[in-house]
Amino acid sequence: MAGNSQRRGRRLTPKAGAPKGTGGKNKDSLAGRGRTLPADERPWHKGYSGTEKLPQRTAWKQDKERRAAAEEGRAPKIGQPGSKDTTWGKGGGRGVPVNRGGTGGRGGKPGGRSGPRVTPGRKSNPAKDSPELLVGRNPVLEALRAQVPATALYTAQGIDMDDRINEIIRTAADRGIANLEISRAELDRMTGGVLHQGVGLQVPPFAYQPFEDLVAAALEQQAPLLVALDGVTDPRNLGAVIRSAAAFGAQGVFVPERRAAGITATAWRTSAGAAARVPVAQVTNLTRSLKACRDAGFTVVGLDADGDTDLYDLEAAIGPLVVVVGSEGRGLSRLVGETCDLTVSIPMISEVESLNASVAAAVALAEVSRRRAAEQ
Repeated sequence: MAGNSQRRGRRLTPKAGAPKGTGGKNKDSLAGRGRTLPADERPWHKGYSGTEKLPQRTAWKQDKERRAAAEEGRAPKIGQPGSKDTTWGKGGGRGVPVNRGGTGGRGGKPGGRSGPRVTPGRKSNPAKDSPELLVGRNPVLEALRAQVPATALYTAQGIDMDDRINEIIRTAADRGIANLEISRAELDRMTGGVLHQGVGLQVPPFAYQPFEDLVAAALEQQAPLLVALDGVTDPRNLGAVIRSAAAFGAQGVFVPERRAAGITATAWRTSAGAAARVPVAQVTNLTRSLKACRDAGFTVVGLDADGDTDLYDLEAAIGPLVVVVGSEGRGLSRLVGETCDLTVSIPMISEVESLNASVAAAVALAEVSRRRAAEQ
């Protein structure tokens, strides 16, 4: 035969080609990338409608810029005219640095830090050092009156202008806080559906009071009164307790750092702004902190349904007092209960298993306030 068909090791079967049905090599790289987006669907274009999800790359870049801005204590550069990563809205003119629900790269982290990060169907879990968005007219107004640091004020378009809103806008303008007008739907997305009453205030993380300063400041008062929470995990209960503490003259509240609720936007709103007036401290070890209060001259009283002292017979109410409120489910922990000087029960007429933590705190603080007023 011609050629080398007789050589040793020659191929006896035809050379395999591409498998049938694949379309050949690198077909995916030749696939089209879809239609060209119109202006109202491009997040970086001034004609963007604000209804589409952010692309991954844009959301990730905005998230990166907000992280850097938060660490450096400055306003994020996104939202400035001429920036490719600007998020534009129809009503605001200037860009509004908010999360439109897109997910970024690097593990699919949420692409915005301007408000609580919310995924549909899941609870919001913002980072500990991320900014908070206070919502509601009373909380926002109280925060501004108390000179709480703030970076931006969000108001909904067409909001009903009452006295509180007028004072909020005027106070924010006097302090140089940017007032960003956005649609009500946008504010709903930023707050995760929480009732916001058309206004939100972006603030840095809550500044807790040092525990030693909290105790020292209380002892300077004529009737020292503190409230401690033992494992209360619902921020709404925390906010309600702070509101009751403000109403009945307590000088401060302290909570454990771990396995307990901290001051979040929900707690701020539930407190109706009282968190701006009542100092709150976080402690590493609640039992050790209660012992420190005892050494400083306080009587530590724990609320317990099976307490050995009736609330109406609490003679220690007129002196320096720490009222300890247990968690929503188990009440006082064993070590905290053993540390208390007294355990106090609230008398109830009907057979009810127990009261809500914040309700029990309000009842106890009201009775303490009544007894102290009667002694004056």
